[in-house]
Amino acid sequence: QVQLAESGGGSVQAGGSLRLSCANSGRTFSNYAMGWFRQAPGKEREFVAAITWSGGSTYYANSVKGRFTISRDVAKNTVYLRMNSLKPEDTAVYYCACDPRGTRVRYDYWGQGTQVTVSS
Repeated sequence: QVQLAESGGGSVQAGGSLRLSCANSGRTFSNYAMGWFRQAPGKEREFVAAITWSGGSTYYANSVKGRFTISRDVAKNTVYLRMNSLKPEDTAVYYCACDPRGTRVRYDYWGQGTQVTVSS
């Protein structure tokens, strides 16, 4: 079973930075993808970034491109999301997720989420 646990959320002023972590304490797969999603109050959950575990290819939503960086530590089974130049519109609950097939289409496993609040 995949067990994902996010950490690193908090409150920051606009222009500040945060780094989120997501540790997988369960099973891994030969070729899978990890993603970050977010959900703001009253809005649908949206894709933020993804990374393929084997090759490390990265993908970003246009809204965060150039500001956020996704990375992974294979030895620690942990994925990170470095968020710079944060804006109030980045305020949301951030979730990490695992797609065991590596296609970045369907994520079967989700963490519990971590709150990020950006004040103006």
